Parts: sequence; C-alpha cells; structure tokens
Amino acid sequence: MAAIKILSVDDEAPLEMLMRQYFRRKIRNGEYEFFFAHNGLEALSILYNNPDIEIILSDINMPEMDGLTLLAKVNEMRNPALRVIMVSAYGDMQNIREAMNNGAFDFATKPIDMDDLSLTIEKAIAQINFVHESLKEHAQLESLKNDLTTARDIQQYILPRVFPPFPEDSGKVDIYASMGAAKDIGGDFYDFFRIDDDHIALVIADVCGKGIPAALFMAVSRTIIRSKGMQGCSAAVCMTESNHLLAAYSVDSMFVTVFYAIYNVKTGLITYSNAGHNPPHLLRQDGTVSELPMSENTIVGIFDGMEYKENTLQLEQGDTLVMFTDGVTEAADAEYNEFGTERLDKILSQHADNSCQQIIEAIKAGIKEFVGDAEQSDDITMLVVKRL
Repeated sequence: MAAIKILSVDDEAPLEMLMRQYFRRKIRNGEYEFFFAHNGLEALSILYNNPDIEIILSDINMPEMDGLTLLAKVNEMRNPALRVIMVSAYGDMQNIREAMNNGAFDFATKPIDMDDLSLTIEKAIAQINFVHESLKEHAQLESLKNDLTTARDIQQYILPRVFPPFPEDSGKVDIYASMGAAKDIGGDFYDFFRIDDDHIALVIADVCGKGIPAALFMAVSRTIIRSKGMQGCSAAVCMTESNHLLAAYSVDSMFVTVFYAIYNVKTGLITYSNAGHNPPHLLRQDGTVSELPMSENTIVGIFDGMEYKENTLQLEQGDTLVMFTDGVTEAADAEYNEFGTERLDKILSQHADNSCQQIIEAIKAGIKEFVGDAEQSDDITMLVVKRL
C-alpha cells in the first residue's frame, strides 16, 4: 500500500523535527510521507506539485498566508479525499470554530499532544480510505451503467426494427412488434424472418429472469431458433431441435417460453408450436376476441429430448393474431392489481379495423393508463400479424 502523504504547514521550525522524530517508524516503514511548508503560499506550491497529498496539518496563524485562507484555497480544489487538520493555540477557539465551520476535518491545540494528533491522523486516514472505496465503487457502477447502455443498444439492434418488414407482401400481411424492457436490458424478444416466398416465421419469447443473464440467454435463444427456422423445418421440429441445443447452454436452470409460428402469406394458414408461452389472442374482423388453446408443450432449455407438438390456425382476411409476453397481462398498478386479459380483449375488440402498429400503441396506452406511476416490473413485448 502506498504511503499516505501528509503536508505539515507551520512557521515554527522545531515542529518539523518533532514530526519526523515522533513518526519515524511510520516514515521508515513507508506508511507516512511528510512534506513541510512554513506558510500557506509554500503549501499551495507543494500541493500543486504533489496532488496526491491527502492530509494537511495547518497552523492558523502564519505569515504571508494564514491557515484559514489556505483552507479556503484547499476547498476550491474539490478533492473529496483531502482532509485538513487545523492547529492553533488553545485560546484561539474562535478561529478554530471558523475553520471547522468551513470544512476542516478536525483540530489540534498547541502545545501539540502527539499521541492525540496520531489518533486524529489515523481517523482521517480511515475516512480517506472510505472515500477511495466509494469513488472506486462509483467508477465501477458508472462502467457497469455504460456497459448496460451498450448492451441495451445491441439488444435493440438485433431485434427487427424496420416496418413494414416485407414490402413485397405489404398488400397481403401487416406485421408490427414492440419490446419495452423493465430494466436497461431484458429477456423478452420477438423476431420474424422469411423462410421462402410463401412463408414467414414469427417468434415471441420470454426468458426467465431479468438483466444481463436473461439478455445473454435471450441472444443465444434467438440465434438458435432463427438458425433452425431458416432451414425450413416445421414449427414442431424447430422447437424440438432448438430445445436440444438450448438445454446444453442452460446455466442455473435458465429457460425460455416460446411461441413459434409459420405464416403462409398466400393462404393465411398459421402452423405454430407453443412451448410453454402464454396463448396469443385472435382478433377476428368482426371484433370478437378468443384465446388460443393453452400450450401442450413444455418450456425450452430445461429438459433435453422433448418432442414438441404443433397446431394450425386459419386467419381470414381482416383477422389479427396478437402475440405477447406475460408482462402485458401482468402489468400491475400501485395496489398490485393486474392489467389482465379482460382489459386486453376490450382494447382489442375496439381496434379490429386498425393496423398492427395502432393495435400495439392502443395496448401500450391502456397499460400506461392502468398502472399509473407504478414501476414496470416485467418486460412488455408484443408481436402482431394481420391478414390483409
């Protein structure tokens, strides 16, 4: 550990010899390093050349620049670790009190009790070390904050953000999606990609947990599912093979719920495999809303060797499939009341003729109005597809 650097400022020459003699062992052992000045001006010069000095022992009454003026100059340096101990005659309490009111750490009276001064210095060192630890932790937090900001930007970048995503099919299908993380980064994700001329894959998923671990598992899950899906396999096979690979990557029993669908842009037929995800809601053209059957499959990433099943759904012209994570229905107000499926379906029934983006914005507005000032507790992610 580096020596603590101490500046003694006093116009009495014998004090330097006294300091060197009393603290000789700590000086010899490299614990203390002393600097000496005879007035405030000399002290400022030494401080300028040695900015790592952290304790100042300053007399109050000195020629050229007194201790109170020096204290004011030191305060202007705004060094949170620097501690000033004022020294003056016992009867000079008015100046000592002024020094303490102006930020001095402590004081000692003349004639100096060296044992008492030693304890005061040790107390100052303890506070200095605390300040250094706090500054170190603050720097680490700032670094982590910057990393989280970068991770959030990367996460948003890997999610599709261009709408409409398939301009060549703009007259056949409307697709829109949104992801709002509860923290800087989240575990939800959505995805869509073209498999061939007639088929588009749609994915919405929710990784267990929050923060960095969930975001990392989310990135791996998205990559694996997309890679398998683009091979043109069925929805059931995509989930079966993705589960096999993710089970090998799962740490601390992390898992992901997935709704994976293949949409035929010509016929409106959807073939899907629901891997433990909450059922999407089907909004018919006439405004009626129904919920797809509960998942018959288990979650992805925990149990290897699982065989996943698939189902089909026919979208007629004007029908809309609303996929979402549980952060939508479980959004809670200050009294922990949940938004729920009834409120969701009411909003959906009023927007059967709207675009997918308008439907998502209406849901987000409804959630915001319901929860009020309550803190968002879970990621809110939606993916909506409409047959035109």
